Amino acid sequence: MKLSDFDFDLPEDRIALRPARPRSSARMLVAEGDHIRDLRVSDLPGLLNPGDRLVLNDTKVIPARLSGLRHRSGEAGETAARIEVTLLEPRADGTWSALVKPLKKLREGEVVVFSPDLSATLEGREDGQGIVRFNLTGEDFDAALAAAGAMPLPPYIAALRAPDEADKTDYQTLWAKRQGAVAAPTASLHFDADLMAALVARGVQFTHVTLHVGAGTFLPVKVDDISQHKMHAEWGQVTPQAAEEINATRKAGGRVIPVGTTALRLIESAATDAGLAPWEGPTDIFITPGFRFRIAGGLMTNFHLPKSTLMMLVSALMGVERIKTIYTHAITENYRFFSYGDASLLLPGPT
Repeated sequence: MKLSDFDFDLPEDRIALRPARPRSSARMLVAEGDHIRDLRVSDLPGLLNPGDRLVLNDTKVIPARLSGLRHRSGEAGETAARIEVTLLEPRADGTWSALVKPLKKLREGEVVVFSPDLSATLEGREDGQGIVRFNLTGEDFDAALAAAGAMPLPPYIAALRAPDEADKTDYQTLWAKRQGAVAAPTASLHFDADLMAALVARGVQFTHVTLHVGAGTFLPVKVDDISQHKMHAEWGQVTPQAAEEINATRKAGGRVIPVGTTALRLIESAATDAGLAPWEGPTDIFITPGFRFRIAGGLMTNFHLPKSTLMMLVSALMGVERIKTIYTHAITENYRFFSYGDASLLLPGPT
């Protein structure tokens, strides 16, 4: 298929810059088979059956955006340059790959100071990214990063406003636990304590998995033939307990519905014909139309970027023409798009 098959026109004013308050008051488009309903996230318990299971990604977003100064002595005396660093992912040797702007103003071995406690040294360059090593590790690093860093808002929000203190809460899920993501599993941002209590009362069950969302989730597809696109790998884990819970739900006839494309991609990475298997490691699964879903019986997700891999994923779940109808409806009905936007519940129906 061609990249143009997943394109659509979106007015800029549909890009949500702040989340709904309370979280569960966001609108939710429900597409079940050929039917569309306009509801609220707070209506979710009534749409699920006792025994259905929601799969939740418990990754925690780190405040990965840092601004600091590089100091240098020379003929002009002491000079300083502002350096912006966005962490992408940790590496096995203890360094981080990062977007460094402007990278050309930083020499290998030079130090960028972000706060009295936190600094980093540029150790190398790779694929246009910087390789940096921080002066702290472990809990000391986590504390210093939390104090100095800002939340890594997606490019389409960051281009319209700067991150602030509210984002440190807004851009984190209720159940965020395992630190390592540089982007939020945004469908989960709609859940608050009241909604969780209502789901429990309904008899809906929950399973946590982990996929550390990387900045690659925002990378554009640059090839016209989508079969030639290579996905950025992300680390994930499905524990034996999580696999057992999900398999038990399917055996009992309940639906397994991931909350967010990250949870869906992970469980489909771990899927076998016999059911869900435990998993730990990187996944670069690329879900496009024609994909056979073996675990997910639906998906709760936000509205995605034109020509993105996530548009391809939802098209695989619902069908290309059906998704075009759903998105046309969402635009016509003034749904809010992207990470802080409204939700959709996609239930493909019997096949």
